[in-house]
Amino acid sequence: MSKNVVVLDYGSGNLRSAERALARVGADVTVTSDFDAALECDGLVVPGVGAFAACMAGLKGVRGDQIVGRRLAGGRPVLGICVGMQILFARGVEHGVQTAGCDEWPGTVERLDAPVLPHMGWNTVKAPAGSVLFAGIDPATRFYFVHSYGVREWELRTGDGFAEPVVTWAEHGVPFVAAVENGPLMATQFHPEKSGDAGAALLSNWLGTLE
Repeated sequence: MSKNVVVLDYGSGNLRSAERALARVGADVTVTSDFDAALECDGLVVPGVGAFAACMAGLKGVRGDQIVGRRLAGGRPVLGICVGMQILFARGVEHGVQTAGCDEWPGTVERLDAPVLPHMGWNTVKAPAGSVLFAGIDPATRFYFVHSYGVREWELRTGDGFAEPVVTWAEHGVPFVAAVENGPLMATQFHPEKSGDAGAALLSNWLGTLE
């Protein structure tokens, strides 16, 4: 049976390309801002493009922050993409202005220290052993990035028997977080929906985690 996936429509993100990419790998996809549909689906995808502050405002406008929080409290899978990943962190800083994020992970989204911005194009990533998202994907595979900001330091430290999140890194001027796998909460800084066969393989792996 195909999995029911909602792409959250809060006024930001590549909604139709995400919809097509997920349908390509067998998901039953709905693009909507409906609170109950987003809460009850098998998997929720939170896309995002543009400024951190604008995305957070749009997300709160459809109570998306509440949806994410309630899903995760119940162990329901969420996948953030690009700025949809960034807003899962505690804060974003753009042009000296700090905006609170969803605070699912500690950390700051800040401007990359690189000679050329935005970071636009294809890049490899360094996924650690045990990654589910990158299972079966050649380490030389490139994914498509478009961003000027990122998380340059991973701050979450777990203990007391809690599993460490699986953090994948990439580099553009400086190292930055390219993907995170933390139980039901997963996210990518790159765009799997724009990454061709590589992105399809990753989305297929994510679908495989849905119950």
